[in-house]
Amino acid sequence: MEILWLSEEDVKGSLSMEGTMEAVEEAFREAGRGTVQMPPKSYLIYKKYDGDLRTMPAYLEEMDATGVKVVNVHPENPGSGLPTVMALVILNSPKTGAPIAVMGGTFLTNMRTGAAGAVAAKYLAKKSSKTVGIVGAGAQGRSQLLGLAEAFDIEAVKVADVSLDRCRALEEESRTFLDATFEISTDIKEVCDADILVTTTPSRKPLVKDDWINEGTHINAIGADAAGKEELDPAILRRAKVVVDDVVQATHSGEVNVPLAEGLIALEDIYATIGEVVAGKVPGRTNEDEITVFDSTGLAIQDVATASRVYRTAVEKGLGIRLPFL
Repeated sequence: MEILWLSEEDVKGSLSMEGTMEAVEEAFREAGRGTVQMPPKSYLIYKKYDGDLRTMPAYLEEMDATGVKVVNVHPENPGSGLPTVMALVILNSPKTGAPIAVMGGTFLTNMRTGAAGAVAAKYLAKKSSKTVGIVGAGAQGRSQLLGLAEAFDIEAVKVADVSLDRCRALEEESRTFLDATFEISTDIKEVCDADILVTTTPSRKPLVKDDWINEGTHINAIGADAAGKEELDPAILRRAKVVVDDVVQATHSGEVNVPLAEGLIALEDIYATIGEVVAGKVPGRTNEDEITVFDSTGLAIQDVATASRVYRTAVEKGLGIRLPFL
């Protein structure tokens, strides 16, 4: 028996943002229909290294795809020349349980997270959205913009980061796929006047104030993915339609986790899951003035659905290395 090893380069050669969005949207739809199995993420916390390791298993019945992702988050890694996030994905046969592929999951994670934000904005942002504000000019800022550029006619992008050099790097890279005007700043308030606002930082305190957010804004809250993290003033959540990717996961590690723990919002303030919206069980945006928030923690179903697409494409292209297993 053999398994297919796919390097990060093989994955990059097998995955477009358009294809990732299709896989992620179908994964959300399956979740909304109740045809997935996805236990909450399991965490190992390394306090003395300011990092963690997570395992994320999932099974999508309609896609007939199953597997697990192992992924770290170490915010100090860039100082050592390593990515903040690194991952491996193992795909298994649902019929036998045998592993069929192991692949680099770092690029895949960036892409599926960007795709999730774009899919959420498709259902929750104003259809006429043309301006994007980004808080945090790292790799995920680029992936979020790449996804939004697939879904909307973006004319203007505002980027805020503590490092203007990172802002400039994001602008330069984004111009390869997006013809838009760019404004860069170290002042977060400057980028909040946007149709779609994306927050992609590891912050443990609110960065975006309530009075900076206009009516009609959609927010993709991406950065909060572990207990204690938050990027938004809880007052924003109290006046917004809050959609989470998964209720259990969001309550212990999403944007809503701290406000819930402190009693500033209640579970009843969560409107729906994105799966319920995509599956048509509840409506997404219903008027031009409401504020909408997508609380993205990152789901194993996104990884497995995307990895399954990567695997099929790589086999068709003859990519990867066959390795003996049994």
